[in-house]
Amino acid sequence: MATAAIFSSMRRRRSPSVEAFLAPVDLSEVALVQTLVAISSELVSCFSDKVFFFQRRNSRCLIRKIEVLVVLLEYVKDSESGSMSKLPSTAILCFKELYLLLYRSKILLDYCAQSSKLWLLLQNPSISSHFHDLNQEISTLLDVFPLNDLELSDDVREQVELLQKQARNPKLYVDESDEGLRVKLFSFLDDFGNGRIPNHGDLRLFFVERLWIRDSISFRHEIEFLEEQIVNHEGDIEPTACVLNGFVAIVRYCRFLLFGFEEDEVLFLSWDQKKPRKGLIAREIADTFLTVPKDFCCPISLELMRDPVIVSTGQTYDRSSITRWIEEGHCTCPKTGQMLDHTRLVPNRALRNLIVQWCTAHGVPYDPPETRDASAESFAAACPIKAAVEANRATATLLIKQLADGSQGAQTIASREIRLLTKTGKENRAFIAGAGAIPHLRKLLSSSSPIAQENSVTAMLNLSIHDKNKRLIIDEDGCLTSIVEVLKLGLTTEARENAAATLFSLSAVHDFKKRVADQEGAIEALVGLLRVGTSRGKKDA
Repeated sequence: MATAAIFSSMRRRRSPSVEAFLAPVDLSEVALVQTLVAISSELVSCFSDKVFFFQRRNSRCLIRKIEVLVVLLEYVKDSESGSMSKLPSTAILCFKELYLLLYRSKILLDYCAQSSKLWLLLQNPSISSHFHDLNQEISTLLDVFPLNDLELSDDVREQVELLQKQARNPKLYVDESDEGLRVKLFSFLDDFGNGRIPNHGDLRLFFVERLWIRDSISFRHEIEFLEEQIVNHEGDIEPTACVLNGFVAIVRYCRFLLFGFEEDEVLFLSWDQKKPRKGLIAREIADTFLTVPKDFCCPISLELMRDPVIVSTGQTYDRSSITRWIEEGHCTCPKTGQMLDHTRLVPNRALRNLIVQWCTAHGVPYDPPETRDASAESFAAACPIKAAVEANRATATLLIKQLADGSQGAQTIASREIRLLTKTGKENRAFIAGAGAIPHLRKLLSSSSPIAQENSVTAMLNLSIHDKNKRLIIDEDGCLTSIVEVLKLGLTTEARENAAATLFSLSAVHDFKKRVADQEGAIEALVGLLRVGTSRGKKDA
């Protein structure tokens, strides 16, 4: 159970928690001591030579304590006096408590070793408190440990007694230099929030010289880690998701400002681009030619709902679809057009149970969502603060310049980043279109690079979600023709599907329906996609 909890914690990057563990009640005295020796020795082996970028002193102090405990445990384990079968009950209780403390130590050290630099910096006070809590509990354990009841050598006893003395009354230690960096990071957020773009030299000094983030891919990893925290913590996070989005926007801006558009990253994009697509349930159903009851399908995605929720108008949608709808800035119910009184989402458990029963009866795989606690039942959108908006504006300016003047590799990277920026937030969509991105994206629609073409047509799709951008796209000379060409001859399946989705988005304006239909080959291409496309492609067609 403990091991599984460790991997779960590291996968989701949540703060370490004692609640994940239970004491090993079913272990014999011999097995318990052997297990403790193995765990503590592994900790020392893995982390004694590890150089931690943050929490250096706290980590080193904890590892030194574990090193002394290894000496004690190995002596007890190897003792020839038969003390293993005569351990006092208080010693056994202490060893069981030590089992928990060692596993918590492992999680905390793993957390510090594997988390991103910016995340550790933002969490610096919290993580320091975790170390302090562990030190206090180790101190208490050593105080009650029946040292005099064990037959130990003088050398071992002396080391443990010294540890007992040193561990008493531990004090919270927060590294002042690390805190200074954290304050500086927040000052950048304040600058952007007040409409001031920080000096290029200050940004380079902080990110490159102080944090040692020294290439474009390292910046990318930092961004992805912060975004992962926003998703995984489901609104229960400090700093808030709004603030974290501000930092993500600032780091993205610094990435391109400081390192430009390194063409060697295109190689990274070429394999990173393709990830498993969601909607596997719908494809399974399509393959078996089952007709899904209409009430079981989300009105937005038209796919079988995994996590049906009710909005304020009483309509039911799949959580992921309606969440994305609200994140995109919509304030109305997609089905009825009524204004939403609030964004709280109420689980429709009755409908979900019916869906599960139907899937079971028809042999359809059903992948239920992870269990949510009560605090996660309401939608906590990552709101755009002014700092994020201003940083994204600054980034968009750099990206559009590369679309216009950059090399083929730089244009590919720029199109991908514009695709990501336009994925959420009406502010981003409005500014990027207004800044002149559409003509440059239109040129990339005919690119010989599958990645560039797919990113540009998807960015065009994202831009079209904002109503005012629809006319900009339609009125751009040759843009509609280029979208239809991607629909007919696109270099990837996703490019062709997103071209169909773009036409669908544009045709939401009544006057544009005829212009779409009048495009040579458009209807034929849509019919072809309807015949042979994927489930998603058929839906868009």
